[in-house]
Amino acid sequence: MSSHPVRPILPPMPPAAPPARPLTVGLFVTCLVDLMRPVVGFAAVKLLEAAGCRVVVPEAQTCCGQPAYNSGDATDARAIALRVIDAFAGVDYVVAPSGSCAAMIRVHYPKLFEDDPLAAAAEELAARTYELTSFLSDVMKWTGINAEYAGRATYQDGCAGLRELMIRDQPRKLLALVRGLELVEGIDAENCCGFGGLFSLKFPDISARIADAKTDDIGVTGADLVLGGDLGCLLHLAGRMGRLKNPVACRHVAEVLAGMTADAPIGEGTGDAK
Repeated sequence: MSSHPVRPILPPMPPAAPPARPLTVGLFVTCLVDLMRPVVGFAAVKLLEAAGCRVVVPEAQTCCGQPAYNSGDATDARAIALRVIDAFAGVDYVVAPSGSCAAMIRVHYPKLFEDDPLAAAAEELAARTYELTSFLSDVMKWTGINAEYAGRATYQDGCAGLRELMIRDQPRKLLALVRGLELVEGIDAENCCGFGGLFSLKFPDISARIADAKTDDIGVTGADLVLGGDLGCLLHLAGRMGRLKNPVACRHVAEVLAGMTADAPIGEGTGDAK
């Protein structure tokens, strides 16, 4: 195990003025939230409504197309993207409690439709799509967190959110407003957890070794809770720590920000994989 020091997380930025009118936000629920951790979706709705938004959840929404896109299946990825573009027409913003799904829409949809008559529609959707904490912090300028959590937590960055959407400070600034929560920073918080979607299926041994390095870093912080913004990463870490008999719990950042932590941590409740 590493012996590097724990770094404190920076305090939040001062509040700024919110938008002048209520915004209609379409919640992109994500496949994993829908199937594995619905409380994250409900927490996202609670936070968005508390920030003054009108939230709609289009029933026609489906997967963002990321698994097909990452496996090289551009044809199916485009077909899925078309459904998403249609499902979220007419809302001011699309918000996803997932950096990877938000990055798929925001960064990769325009690539799917280059030199295509639908390029403008893909770019327009991309421009109004945000990850949850980025939307609350960067668009809404919201600091109205009213939650409590007694414990020591560390935040682990998801690769897509960090590297494609530049999401790092936003979740940390919001978590700093949670009463009773002590935030500590691991030196390797920005390193990959080893999930990588299809990567963990194709290279399970390498994936497990990367996850072990991550759990070592988490252990140094002394945290009893790991938080993140991507459920895939959190399921991966919870599964690995469960196999290693590591007692540190995992939760999505939205659960703590919304004060919705009555459910068992990821991997410890009915229906969670561990």
